Amino acid sequence: MIFKRKIYKHLKEHLLKRQITAITGMRRTGKSTLVKELLSEISGQNKIYFDLEQVSNRHLFSENNYENIVRALVQRGLNFEKNLTIAIDEIQLVPNIPSVLKYIYDHYKCKFIVSGSNSYYIKNLFSESLSGRKKIFELFPLDFGEFLTFKNVPFVENEFGKTKFSTHEYERIKSYYEEFIEFGGFPEIALEENNESKTDLLSDILNSYILIDIKFLSDFRNEQNIFSLIKMLGSRLGTRLDYSKLSRLTGISRVTVQNYIDLFEKTYLLTRVPVYSKNTDREIVKAQKLYFNDTGLATVLGKPSSGALFENAVFNQLKHKGRIKYYSLKNGKELDFILDEKIAVEVKETPTEFDLKIVSEMALKIGIKKTYLVGRNRVKGFSNYLWGGEIN
Repeated sequence: MIFKRKIYKHLKEHLLKRQITAITGMRRTGKSTLVKELLSEISGQNKIYFDLEQVSNRHLFSENNYENIVRALVQRGLNFEKNLTIAIDEIQLVPNIPSVLKYIYDHYKCKFIVSGSNSYYIKNLFSESLSGRKKIFELFPLDFGEFLTFKNVPFVENEFGKTKFSTHEYERIKSYYEEFIEFGGFPEIALEENNESKTDLLSDILNSYILIDIKFLSDFRNEQNIFSLIKMLGSRLGTRLDYSKLSRLTGISRVTVQNYIDLFEKTYLLTRVPVYSKNTDREIVKAQKLYFNDTGLATVLGKPSSGALFENAVFNQLKHKGRIKYYSLKNGKELDFILDEKIAVEVKETPTEFDLKIVSEMALKIGIKKTYLVGRNRVKGFSNYLWGGEIN
């Protein structure tokens, strides 16, 4: 059974356009499934699918004479005198493929559907070579609404901030939300029922990420250093990045730590969140905070605290709603998230009226009038907050 992702309708609409449809995101978030499903939407037989993790396919698209590639595709049954569709997974594994796509795109009536796991490659090198010829779609692990869909649990899509705490909804789907917080949103994890198997799968995803995405796509060769740093970051969710301290604790040079973390972000393991300030220079200088793009990976890595894991889960829910920053005072007090520079969001496992008062006062000092308190637990006698499970 195929469960449709929210992004699918936008991808399907783009099939009608001449541009290349490019999907990027971390491995095992469902890119291949989407590529194949989109290809199935194309009528007729003048279409083909390639997975570049297969060496023979990489060899085919590494040919320097692009007409030889065309001839090889003709031998596989494609007709280049008619409209045709070519779907290709993991395009970053063939360095010269943007030139191949450009040549075929410019000389034939070919629609490409492609995917890749490295955002730097897709957004920069790939984009520069194919300017005006493609549209890039980013695929992340499931948000909570999609998670419920994969669980066959009905829910009502909510506009962020438009709902108040509902005891009925809390009791109905609380267990699913707790599962989402602990194990994250990789599709195969959501479909797995056994917790021990979930942990095994998450470990396998992490190992594949290090051994394939990181090792293959970079010059870094020390697996132990990479794993040690990732494990350390997994226990520091929602904290400010201190590259010097991470360097001391891991024994890796500060420059290398920064380079590793740059790569982790470009391959979708984590996201760095800048500070909110009306002074752009201050935003650049101030330390960024880090969050994993999937809480399940953080769980198998560093056993983060319950509060940190919940805050990270809320971050993953909110990042689909807009641009996120955080706000910090010199005395150490913070507002967890500033959404689109208009909305202040504070995350508390067990929220109180006092928390709401503090958030509102801090937000007003920086000119933000709209504030939300997001909670994890039910609080007797207090309902003026958003329950995290209602952010879908």
